[in-house]
Amino acid sequence: MGRVTARRRVVRVRDGAVNTRPDTLVAEEPLEIRLNGKPLAITMRTPGDDFDLAAGFLVSEGVLGRADELANIVYCAGATADGGNTYNVVDVRLAPGVPVPDIALERNVYTTSSCGLCGKASLDAVRTTARWPVTDGPAPLRLTPELLFALPERLREAQRVFDRTGGLHAAALFSPGGELLDVREDVGRHNAVDKLVGAALRQGLLPLAGSVLMVSGRASFELAQKAVMAGIPVLAAVSAPSSLAVDLAAETGMTLIGFLRGSSMNIYAGEERVTL
Repeated sequence: MGRVTARRRVVRVRDGAVNTRPDTLVAEEPLEIRLNGKPLAITMRTPGDDFDLAAGFLVSEGVLGRADELANIVYCAGATADGGNTYNVVDVRLAPGVPVPDIALERNVYTTSSCGLCGKASLDAVRTTARWPVTDGPAPLRLTPELLFALPERLREAQRVFDRTGGLHAAALFSPGGELLDVREDVGRHNAVDKLVGAALRQGLLPLAGSVLMVSGRASFELAQKAVMAGIPVLAAVSAPSSLAVDLAAETGMTLIGFLRGSSMNIYAGEERVTL
C-alpha cells in the first residue's frame, strides 16, 4: 500500500532560528491478522508487505512452514461501519487439511511496534518447536570478520524509507558471500523480520539454511526465535542481545552476533562459524 510515510507540521528550532515546515514521518497503523476468518492478533506496523508480514508471523508461531500450507491471504472489506476497506485487516486462509492451531482459539494478542508479543502467557509458550534444525546448508558456513563488518553499511544503504524519516527498523537477509538477498523496513523490528520470513515462505524458500539475518536494532529473544523458526543459522545485530536470546542461540546452534559496528563485534554464541 502507499501509506509508508505521512506529512505533519513541525516547528523546527536550529541554532536559535525558529521556522515552521512540513516533516516526513514513518506511518504507523494497526494491522489485524485473522486466521481462517477468526481474529488472531493485532500489530502496529508500517503499511506495506502486509501479506508477507502475516505469513511471517504465522511461521514464527509454528502455524506455517511450507508455501503449500497457505491457501491465500486477502484484505478484508467491511472493516469499517460503512463497509469500506481500510487495508488494515488481513485474513489468512490455510490450505485444506492444514490443522488450525490452538492459538487461534485461546489467544488474541496485541503486539506493539516496540516489544512484539507482549501477550505471551509464559516463556514456554514462546519456545515454539521449530520445524527444522538450524543448519549451515549444503556446505559449512564460515564467515570472515571482514564480511560481517561490511553488513551494517550494506543494510543501511538499502534503507530507502529511513533516509526520508529516520524512524524505521530494518532487517535483511544476506548470502554466505555477503550478497543482499532481501530487505524490509518497518516501525517494528519484529515486523521487519516477519516480512522477510513471510516473503521467503510464499516463495517456497524455507528453511533459510546458510543465510545471515542482519537487524538494525537489538537482538531480542523474539527476533532470535523468529530466526530459529525460519532455519536461519546466523543472526547479527548492531546493538545488544538479551540474555534469553543468547540462551536460545546456544541451545539451537545458532550464531548470535551483537554490537556489529565498524570493525568490532561481540560473538555470543556459535563462534565456530566465524573465521577468527
